[in-house]
Amino acid sequence: MYSGSYYQPVDEHRYKPTAHASGAWDTDELHFSPLGGLIVHAIDRYLAGRPDNGLALARISYDILGRLALDECEIRVETIRPGRTIELLEAVALIAGRPAVRARAWLLASADTSAVAGGPDGRLAPPETLAPWPMDAVWPGGYVASLDVRPVAPPQPGRTTAWLSTGLDLVAGQSVSALASFVALVDTANGIAVRQPPTAWMFPNVDLTIHLHRGPVGRWTGLDTTVTFGPTGHGITSTVLHDVEGPVGHAQQILTVRPMPGADGP
Repeated sequence: MYSGSYYQPVDEHRYKPTAHASGAWDTDELHFSPLGGLIVHAIDRYLAGRPDNGLALARISYDILGRLALDECEIRVETIRPGRTIELLEAVALIAGRPAVRARAWLLASADTSAVAGGPDGRLAPPETLAPWPMDAVWPGGYVASLDVRPVAPPQPGRTTAWLSTGLDLVAGQSVSALASFVALVDTANGIAVRQPPTAWMFPNVDLTIHLHRGPVGRWTGLDTTVTFGPTGHGITSTVLHDVEGPVGHAQQILTVRPMPGADGP
């Protein structure tokens, strides 16, 4: 397994990506997945600088505003809607001084609701019982090459369930929460269940929204993913998120679907 990190800190708000963060559609760009985790890490650091009010992140929604250059980024976090039981934060990642990603995170009050807790409880087969899958046979880039991917069953077009982990740190020399490490792998969902070869078709996501009903634990991110292409150039990647104890939430990504330039199509 790899050693190193996806990002190196430059100062309190700025981070420099390593080659391990390079993208799949273009290896000269960032893969969004580690950047999504880095934004959660920046939110964690923002919250650590003030008194703990018992709120926990329950939803984060990212809008990807353009090309993600493999370059130093600055992340700024602010409170949009303060509150004692509900709070809204906004984080903006800037690359070359321009907003590249804008994220909004809802924080909700935590309480003991174990007496009424319930929902689907389909645990995935443990990752240590599954064989690795060479995802880099489908996708290029340093990020994909850094992953340990363990499918629960052989990947199918538009439908795959798999565990993901990595031996890399998210940020070199900094303590990173289990949530930030978990989120840093979620955007990979759009690449594990491809409906068409990425050499013939493009289907990048322009957003990612994650809802959580509890905080994830452990070093594995489970993705139970379905990809749908519509007839008018749009698609959706929908994922039930798991940790080793069971489901933790859902993720959605909207896709723009179009033929790869110069390709002949299917």
